[in-house]
Amino acid sequence: MLDERAKTLLKTLVERYIADGQPVGSRTLSRASGLELSPATIRNVMADLEELGLIASPHTSAGRVPTARGYRLFVDTMLTAQPRDLAAHGASEPPIEAQLHADQPQRVITNAAQLLSSLSSFVGVVTAPKKASVFHHIEFMRLSERRVLVIMVAPDGDVQNRVIFTAHDYTAAQLLEASNFLTSHYAGLTLEEVRERLKTEVDALRGEISALMHAAVQAGSEAMAESHEQVVIAGERNLLAIQDFSNDMGSLRKLFDLFEQKTQLMRLLEVSSRAEGVRIYIGGESLVVPYEELSVVSAPYEVDGKVVGTLGVIGPTRMAYSRMVQIVDITSRLVSNALSTR
Repeated sequence: MLDERAKTLLKTLVERYIADGQPVGSRTLSRASGLELSPATIRNVMADLEELGLIASPHTSAGRVPTARGYRLFVDTMLTAQPRDLAAHGASEPPIEAQLHADQPQRVITNAAQLLSSLSSFVGVVTAPKKASVFHHIEFMRLSERRVLVIMVAPDGDVQNRVIFTAHDYTAAQLLEASNFLTSHYAGLTLEEVRERLKTEVDALRGEISALMHAAVQAGSEAMAESHEQVVIAGERNLLAIQDFSNDMGSLRKLFDLFEQKTQLMRLLEVSSRAEGVRIYIGGESLVVPYEELSVVSAPYEVDGKVVGTLGVIGPTRMAYSRMVQIVDITSRLVSNALSTR
């Protein structure tokens, strides 16, 4: 536990470093903190904070900088969001609401990522809304012994194919029987609803056909989930102008690989979608974006009261967290409003 004096000095140090990007010395802390402390006393407190792993001393400077642990304590216990009118982000730009037209959901998602990037000057990320995995028609095609191709057609015409390996070798007649049963009884339902009903409604069928249907529904769920996973990213080039990254091409290369592959981002944002409100991941603590120089501020968004995706800002650990929290929170509300029915 830190006493009030140590908390004040740590808060001041973090705020000064975020604002200036330079290691903070004792003299600056003395002036900015408003505490009437001698330079020797401030140095002693700084030494204690450094021993706790909250700040560090760069080799080339007598000042200190926050560590990821220091940022975490600052965000959790000292962060105060200042009210801002984000609509005034640019005199020549249309109001925020006007940039999120609800006529095309995909356009809303793309514009939201660009909006997050322009407001933060970092990287904006948005996951596309999850679609309900509803099927209109299903077919089974025998490829070889114990290998079956599952062809699933959604109501909008989207087709998903998946090869499954079965415990039995099915004839064409058996595959047709299973296809007809699933299509006639369950067309129009989500795959989760089909899964639940299959548990109790296929007793009348032979056991091997029941197993085939369960395998097909599982394969269809996986195929549709993969087809719907989409991350829209905007503003990656903003990182090139950030001093924290511009001098380290190795870090920049890793970051751009992250944006290119998107898989890690999907996992992080999926975790964020299960939490309420704004979440902040600092300096690799998410384990999904394992870069000490990177922080992620994210929040889920809803459609008609149901969480369907996540959006956020990715930038350096030296970011103005109070402003990022507000940007992400407001954007998530605006996206929810734009996509929800009225």
